[in-house]
Amino acid sequence: MSLISYTKKIIKPLLPKKYPKEFDYPTLPWIDKDEANIDSFLQSFKQKDSLPYDLGEKLKFWQKNGYVIFENAIPHDLIDVYLSDVEELINNHKRYEVLVRLDKPEFSDNPIRQVKDVSVDILRGKSVKIMDFHNPSVAGKKLMLHPTIVGFLAAVFDEKPIAMQSLTFLYGSQQDTHQDFAYVVSQVPSHLAASWIALEDVHENSGPLYYYEGSHKVRKFDFGNGIFFNKESSKNPVDFGNYLDRACENLGLKKKTLLINKGDVLIWHASLVHGGEDIKNPELTRKSYVSHYSSGQAYKFHRTRLGEEPVRQEMNGGEVFADPLFLQNENTFKAGEKF
Repeated sequence: MSLISYTKKIIKPLLPKKYPKEFDYPTLPWIDKDEANIDSFLQSFKQKDSLPYDLGEKLKFWQKNGYVIFENAIPHDLIDVYLSDVEELINNHKRYEVLVRLDKPEFSDNPIRQVKDVSVDILRGKSVKIMDFHNPSVAGKKLMLHPTIVGFLAAVFDEKPIAMQSLTFLYGSQQDTHQDFAYVVSQVPSHLAASWIALEDVHENSGPLYYYEGSHKVRKFDFGNGIFFNKESSKNPVDFGNYLDRACENLGLKKKTLLINKGDVLIWHASLVHGGEDIKNPELTRKSYVSHYSSGQAYKFHRTRLGEEPVRQEMNGGEVFADPLFLQNENTFKAGEKF
C-alpha cells in the first residue's frame, strides 16, 4: 500500500469536512476544560481504588504538564515475549502480512509496504516502524491495554479507552518536533492520547524521545487550512516543527529528555510537543512501543472501515479492534496468552 493510497483510504475519511483552527471546546475531554475539578471528579470515579498509584496526583500532573510517567509498570517477561514475536516477524517475514513504514529517501515514493516485501537487513535498520503489530501479537495487545495504562486513560476520557494503533521501533525515530493530533486523527480530534513503553533501558546516545513540559496548551499551528496536515496544506511538517520549537522557547517551557528504563511507561496528551533526538551512537538500539488511544464515543469504527461495526476485543477495561484488512492474522502470535 502506497502512502498516497493509505492517506486517501485511511486518514482522509477521519478528517472533519471543515478543517478547524482549534479543538471544538464542548467536545474536549473533561480534564482539558477550564472548569475541570479533579477532586470532584475522583469522588465519582469508582475505578480509582483499584489502581496501584495515586490517581489524583497523576491527573493533576497531567493537567499541568501534559504527560505522566509510570515506573516499573510493565513486567519484563511480557516485554521479552513481545520482542520474541518481533524477532519471529523479522526472521520469517515472508510468512506474514504486516505493514511497515520506511522513512528513508529511497522509499519516499512508497514508504508503507508489506513486511514480506522488505529485506531482513532493512527491517533491522533505522527509520523503520512496524505498524499495528498488536493485531497479530497477543503480547502486543497486552502491552497496549495494560491495566496501568487503561486505568489512567479511563480517567482522562471518563469512559472506556479504545486502542487505535501501534508502532514498534528498534531504533530512535529522530522525528522532528511535532504534536500527534496533526497526523493521528480520532473521530473527535481532541480525544487522543499515546503511550510510550520502553522495551529496553534508554541510553542518552540512542536518540531518546524529548518533550516540552506544559506544551499541550500551546496555541495550535495552522497548516494553511487548519490544524491537520493533509494534501491541501500550504505548510509542511518542517514549518510545524519550527513553529513549535519557537513557541515553546518563547513560553519558557522546559525541554526534557526521556531516559527511562525497561518496563517504564510515558503517557502523553495528544497536544504534547515532542520529537526524537539524533542518534549519537549508531550501534545503540532504542526499542520502544508506541500506542495511540481514543475514547468510546470518539472512535466507534476501525479507521479502515468507517460505519461498520468492528470486531472488538476487551482487555483490562479497554478495547481494541481487529484489523479488517488482515482479519485472518488476528492473534496468530500466541505466546502472550500465558500472561
